[in-house]
Amino acid sequence: MSAIRKRSSRFHYLRRVFASYLTRDNSQLTFWHERPEVNAAAPLTRIGAYYQVFASKADYPGPFDDQGIPLLDYHGRIGRQYNPIAIAQYGLANYNRFLSTGNDERKARLLNVADWLATNLEQNRAGLWVWQHKFDWEYRDTLRAPWYSGLAQGQGISLLVRAAQETGDSAYIHAAERAFEPMLRDVDNGGVLFRDHNDDWWIEEYIVSPPTHILNGFLWALWGIWDYYLATQNSSARDLFNRCIGTIVRNLPRYDCGFWSLYEQSGTRMKMMASPFYHRLHICQLQATYAITGEETFHRYAERWQRYCDNSLHRHRALAYKSVFKLLYY
Repeated sequence: MSAIRKRSSRFHYLRRVFASYLTRDNSQLTFWHERPEVNAAAPLTRIGAYYQVFASKADYPGPFDDQGIPLLDYHGRIGRQYNPIAIAQYGLANYNRFLSTGNDERKARLLNVADWLATNLEQNRAGLWVWQHKFDWEYRDTLRAPWYSGLAQGQGISLLVRAAQETGDSAYIHAAERAFEPMLRDVDNGGVLFRDHNDDWWIEEYIVSPPTHILNGFLWALWGIWDYYLATQNSSARDLFNRCIGTIVRNLPRYDCGFWSLYEQSGTRMKMMASPFYHRLHICQLQATYAITGEETFHRYAERWQRYCDNSLHRHRALAYKSVFKLLYY
């Protein structure tokens, strides 16, 4: 893609982002950008309600396919697509609603999604079972279809182990076992795990080289690993979770620019700020991860980043940085 076309693409992306913040624009962005909220009803030592509420996602208005599986509308040449992460979040949202209301329709939505996830695991070139995104995605490097994600693996696992608990159906655990294996394998060998020169272990949302260590995707993926451990008592899952928690604790200062949080470790001269939504999501995720682990670092940074969020000057400065980054880089 030429530099001019890339810049034009970024400009149109920014228009869509701002439209989603300021209007009720019906696009895939409206699915992602709900208000992040920790679920106070989530147990921490057993499988139960998911750690985020996902309130509006439970009532996603569509579009859906003819089996009731949500599609996201990316418009343009991408159009309507299955996004495994969104599908898992829709199922988790309805599971939370089922637990709070007892509504059997909510449980049926959970199981419908679980069936789709179990059926749509596919082997990648390394023979590992992953959920594939079957559309190209413009990132730093274009992600060419089909591509997979550590975030999708984690959230799919979180959904499957809850379906297994509700039904006792071992097929869901078998699917979760398949989905967990790529978490243990390096990205160079078809997995989603990256081990750096400091022996820090990262779960990568996007598989690119060099890796970008997207923070929100790493944290969501870790909740999936924790859920898999709770469901199976698998020692490899426990050890992987602990190694990755140590990685985040050691590296959180790298995501703090003094007035806002960073979305990722972009490696570019200008740092990639989190958008207002992703900054709030980081705070929510740190609060929930603190509840799971008791690690004080998460609590401290959640409070610090909340203070940044409460400062209107910081909010406007971060949004300006983010916009310029998008225009200059990706």
